[in-house]
Amino acid sequence: MLKKYLGILVIIIIVVSCKSKKVAATFQNEEQTTQNHWNSINDNFTGDLAYETTAFMEKYWRIVGNTGFDKSMHNIAEQLEKAGYVLEEKATPNDILTYRIEKRALKHPTWESIDARVTITGEEIPLLQHATNRNMIAINSHSTPKEGIDAEVVYIEDVKQLKNVDVKGKIVFVESSPARVFQTAVVKGGAVGILSYSNPKYLQPEKNTTSIQFRSIPLNQDIKGWAIAMSYAAKERLKSNLSKGTVKLNVMVETKIYESEELTIVAEIKGSTSPKERLVFSAHVQEPGANDNATGVGVALEMAAVTARLIKQNIFKPKRTLTFLWGDEIVSTKRYVQEDKERAKNIKWGISLDMVGENTAITGGSFLIEKMPDPSAIWTRGNDKHTEWGGQKMKLSQMKPHYLNDFLIDEFKAQGKRANWIVNTNPFEGGSDHVPFLTEDIPSVLFWHFTDQFYHTDNDRLDKVSKQTLKNVGVASLVSAYRLLNADENLAKQIVLQIEKAATERLDEELKHSKIALNKGDDMKTQVSIIKAWEDWYVKAVETTKDMVSDHSSIEPIIENAQNNINAKVVKVIMEMHD
Repeated sequence: MLKKYLGILVIIIIVVSCKSKKVAATFQNEEQTTQNHWNSINDNFTGDLAYETTAFMEKYWRIVGNTGFDKSMHNIAEQLEKAGYVLEEKATPNDILTYRIEKRALKHPTWESIDARVTITGEEIPLLQHATNRNMIAINSHSTPKEGIDAEVVYIEDVKQLKNVDVKGKIVFVESSPARVFQTAVVKGGAVGILSYSNPKYLQPEKNTTSIQFRSIPLNQDIKGWAIAMSYAAKERLKSNLSKGTVKLNVMVETKIYESEELTIVAEIKGSTSPKERLVFSAHVQEPGANDNATGVGVALEMAAVTARLIKQNIFKPKRTLTFLWGDEIVSTKRYVQEDKERAKNIKWGISLDMVGENTAITGGSFLIEKMPDPSAIWTRGNDKHTEWGGQKMKLSQMKPHYLNDFLIDEFKAQGKRANWIVNTNPFEGGSDHVPFLTEDIPSVLFWHFTDQFYHTDNDRLDKVSKQTLKNVGVASLVSAYRLLNADENLAKQIVLQIEKAATERLDEELKHSKIALNKGDDMKTQVSIIKAWEDWYVKAVETTKDMVSDHSSIEPIIENAQNNINAKVVKVIMEMHD
């Protein structure tokens, strides 16, 4: 076996050529271009508009079609107008900056929380109240009578036993998701409502005792039920009372459920030479928090405004089209990449901005680039770690080899060095606006933060947002975007070298972990499979740089050289594993 690999190595060494001085010069030119981009963007992207937008939006509980969502969308449109974007229907062929507001009837009514209060009979201080816990009302809950509902609480310790308990006319209290028990407790069992507690451990509920992670129940217009999500403090207080005997509550809920429409905003910066080709930034508006995802919306909006300013000042002129999409998470992005096949085939890159403004000293975790599916989503080891959000082991057939991963990681690491900002990565997990792009084989990554101890809770407020983080994400995103929008043979060559370097570093890292695994008794076949999977991923990733140029022959030699070098490195690694 070793002789076989040694023979392959000799052949590869013969065909591998040295990098030319011309390539080195190309690299220097690209570095200067990047520095020029950074200087202009860094001077103009202050983080002010991103922060102001976050502050505006976080005041509202945002669900598609409700008041808060629509006000947020109209604020985006107003700011785009101020930046010089022209409503598409009023635009002329000479207008480079345009936007449109797409309106669609909602299939189901929207929902809005107004007020709520839960009081233990005989006690003055409410158990929960909407003024301080705005996530307490489960989405799709109906209103109670104005005076509220008085009923006894029934604690169901094991939800599997709920079907055997008489809960008619009572309030069911479970330590589980309200959606899980709604049908059994309310629809079939006749309970008047549900109290639930289900905050995950990563929220540190015993520390953040007032946090409530928002929950939902199925919309049922015939049986107008409701559910209340509880904080750790409220849950413990209620359980303490129940340990002393029967507990009755007064529960008042006020909500609105009404017909509405779905709004989506699409802003375009038309490319000068290849307008059909585009990069799309997507930021979802729904969800009630500040970091999730008012920050993503705000960063995208300031990116759009800064780019408009630089175009007007003749500092930047994109060859390809830059698109910003604001709407309903996954739904709007999925529609954008599916409803127009001609448009979709020319989307070259998609990037999701989700939870991108965190003050990590308060929230925890770090900024993350969630990579396109690579072998770390199959063999997760070393510095590659899934977040508490969670990811499932993938298959080789699900891999998405592309240069976008390493290109963006390098660009963001560069911003990290400039600003003393920590940038990390995680294997693919899904769950945001990068998924629809990837489903349609469009290269895409997610920019986000995790772990966040206030994720989806009513403590995800403006005080957890960092203007400096907003700036860091915005600057690094725009520098990356500008380079891709004007990508040509020179950038393609630089990225080829970038990927070759990344492949070498990755293979060295995987060799260390394979040796550890072999010493623990793991089989050689599995370890070779891991190395070969990374070889396949990087060899194919190098090939994808051809999408930057129309004449592939101009970069084929450097691609072939890099691929040969990667192949040679793999042979060395496998030989060393056998030593």
